[in-house]
Amino acid sequence: MSGLDPARSILQGAAEGPVIATGEALSFWGGVDPATGCVIDVHHPLHGVPLTGSILMMPSSRGSCTGSGVLLDLVLTGRGPAALIFSEPEDVLTLGALIASEMFASPLPVLRLAPEAFAALARAKTARIGDRTIEAEGLTIPVVPPATAALDLTDGDRAMLDGEEGVAVAQAMRIISAMAAQQGAQGLVDVTQAHIDGCIYASPANLIFAEKMAEMGAKVRIPATMNAISVDRANWQRQGVPPSFGDPAARLADAYVRMGCRPTFTCSPYLLDSAPGTGEAVAWAESNAVIFANSVLGARTAKHPDFLDLCIALTGRAPLSGVYLDKHRKARRIIDVELPAGADDAFWPLIGYLAGRAAPDRIPLIRGLAPAEPSRDDLKALCAAFGTTSAAPMLHVEGVTPEAGGAAVEDADHATITRDELTAAWSALNEGPDEIELVAIGSPHASLAECRALAEALDGRKRHPDVAVIVTAGHEVIAAARREGILARLQESGVQVLPDLCWCSISEPVFPTRTRAVMTNSGKYAHYGPGLSGRAVRFGSLADCVAAALTGRVPARMPDWLP
Repeated sequence: MSGLDPARSILQGAAEGPVIATGEALSFWGGVDPATGCVIDVHHPLHGVPLTGSILMMPSSRGSCTGSGVLLDLVLTGRGPAALIFSEPEDVLTLGALIASEMFASPLPVLRLAPEAFAALARAKTARIGDRTIEAEGLTIPVVPPATAALDLTDGDRAMLDGEEGVAVAQAMRIISAMAAQQGAQGLVDVTQAHIDGCIYASPANLIFAEKMAEMGAKVRIPATMNAISVDRANWQRQGVPPSFGDPAARLADAYVRMGCRPTFTCSPYLLDSAPGTGEAVAWAESNAVIFANSVLGARTAKHPDFLDLCIALTGRAPLSGVYLDKHRKARRIIDVELPAGADDAFWPLIGYLAGRAAPDRIPLIRGLAPAEPSRDDLKALCAAFGTTSAAPMLHVEGVTPEAGGAAVEDADHATITRDELTAAWSALNEGPDEIELVAIGSPHASLAECRALAEALDGRKRHPDVAVIVTAGHEVIAAARREGILARLQESGVQVLPDLCWCSISEPVFPTRTRAVMTNSGKYAHYGPGLSGRAVRFGSLADCVAAALTGRVPARMPDWLP
């Protein structure tokens, strides 16, 4: 078969293996087990499929920026796919493959195909990739080499690239330049701050990278906050975390602190006093934070993968592409929502989850939500859930978010989220049993208002003796909760409030080992939780979570605002 558009090589290399193709994007963090190479996202069509040695084809990645670290670890342990083929632009996994090649001499081919060629190759059982062609069962697709267009670098950029500011900065600038070239950027942009996501111990590869950069003398040159990490840094030994996990997880955090990062340890950096303002160019990783920063704060940041976040913090420069540019902040899909009367707080993560499914590859403008007057916490929940199902770095909510006016391009297409779809999504996220042993609050990290609402809902009542209730929150929020007396009220009800960790990084024994089913008000954790924890997860409102905390049960039912 001939006449197909050529494949564009993003990262060169040779590979052959079975073709595994899917029409749905996949997050490697929370979606692929680095210990086995198998897909663990229970909501994905490839659930249970081993990816090792495959030619993995999908439109793009989605979800967590930490996917780059998972891919790097898979490559370094020999459990990774043999090649990646996308049909749309993709950064997270591409960056992991770039680091594998650039710093560890382990190349992984990455290519991009036009839709017709992608569909043709997806039907093949096996494929062989070379520098010039892809061969598969009578199908030959030519391959064009990676983009080599020269970046318009400043004298300062060239000085860093030439090693005048040390080997770590030179390495960082090489990685940034390579990513900018594959993104089609013509130059770089100054950023005022960074948020580092690579401090989560997704795999040994994260530690190898960070300690190698630290040993090279890396120091951040712009303010850099840190995401939640994988242990309670001050208490992990007392909590019974085995040293085989706790020690490297703590060492990873320590490496970033040595490089000058601020040990904020929160996945909600928009709650900090350092949150950026409207129009401010920053470099954040962590998917929910990126979407909130762009959408709600009106700041500007690409969804930077792990490792690239540090490189940008070392140089203060990021590829001038994507949503740093006005033209790429426009909505290409308009989503109309049938707003149910009397919807409670569970509506916002549910609608974010569905909006991501409705716009998996593009920025949407969501209409019909303004009459509900969402709070900052409602929008936080919406953005976090949206990031689990969409690769887009932002969204607009008509009448709510700052750039929503005139946000849609003239030829934007249309979609609708109906009450039937809300009902179906609710059912899909509530397949667990009625009996609950754990209530999980704070994914992303809880705000002070959320902690206050939980304390008021519990109203001094003690949790059920067989139910653990855990809230994860940042240090600043916990300190404010202590000053206001909220922390004491929560503790009197038997609620444990943990710093440093977030639900996507908690592991046993901090995650109670006897748990069979979890209750959460987070659409993000309802999606990732089954794969990450191996437990059934139920989703609902804060009131549902309180009911589970007090009684140990949440009967399977639709909320009153759904048919």
